Amino acid sequence: MGSPAPSPAEPALFARASQRRPGTAASVRKVESLRGQLLVAGPALLDPNFARSVVLIGDHDEEGALGVILNRPLPVAVADAAPPLAPLVPHDESLFQGGPVQPQSAVVLAEFEYLEDAGLIAFDSIGFLMGEVHEEVAGRLKRARVFAGYAGWGPGQLEMEMAEEGGWIAEPALPADPFTDEPSGLWSSILRRKGGQYGILATMPIDPSTN
Repeated sequence: MGSPAPSPAEPALFARASQRRPGTAASVRKVESLRGQLLVAGPALLDPNFARSVVLIGDHDEEGALGVILNRPLPVAVADAAPPLAPLVPHDESLFQGGPVQPQSAVVLAEFEYLEDAGLIAFDSIGFLMGEVHEEVAGRLKRARVFAGYAGWGPGQLEMEMAEEGGWIAEPALPADPFTDEPSGLWSSILRRKGGQYGILATMPIDPSTN
């Protein structure tokens, strides 16, 4: 029996993030925010949830961080897994594995014509829909992608991981990155874009023992 299909529910952490406002008590202790950055898994990151992953950070502050993995399409179409969200994406578009948190919740990442339609903006006009997707808003989206679950970090957790050698590698996201037609090649292409030693890392095989 297969896993239950993700439902278009709003993850609680995404809901909490959308309600944050500058100047509140929660924002007194400042962190260097990675919102709008891509985190590329380095060679020392062997956790199967994130190995060779590319994560778009949607929000990051002293309360923690959240994002979605961009390069893990699943062998199921959005139309089959979450039919109400099928009109948002191209025909037969795959559902993507967004991360290990709340995998039965659907997360919608989109490029917005009107920023006020977004529940949370990650960078430029790229952000997340929140809660029920209204037909009027859906018709104004430039493009969208649907994810099962998301990636989340508690207070200080991502900062600790960023300090680990060979772990996460940060690179500013570009508008085309979240909607790439070649997600399987995104990890290598972002490293090549970063250049230098990272360009060499991009050639590393999935199984280093085959090199």
